Amino acid sequence: MCTDVNTMKQAIHDKFGTQIKIAEAKLDMVKAQVESANADAEIKVVAELLARKRALQLELKALKKSGGDRWEQAKADLEAHLAHFVKLLKDAESKAKAG
Repeated sequence: MCTDVNTMKQAIHDKFGTQIKIAEAKLDMVKAQVESANADAEIKVVAELLARKRALQLELKALKKSGGDRWEQAKADLEAHLAHFVKLLKDAESKAKAG
């Protein structure tokens, strides 16, 4: 039973890791677009997104180390923060394409 739980936790960890990597690739594209347009407001947004990306990576590491009830809370927090990050990233991506 313990092995099944560990396998499930690893699968969820890997899923979040993959989602973060996809978001990082999109962020790199937005960053390049913003830098080429030299748009100050968007550059600030990208800087904020980079800081949030680092925080997500730390949360992902914390998820890996946590156990029991703390794991469920860490999972829920990471899921919420990742969803918010993806929304902010989509907004920035739209602005970069429009600008």
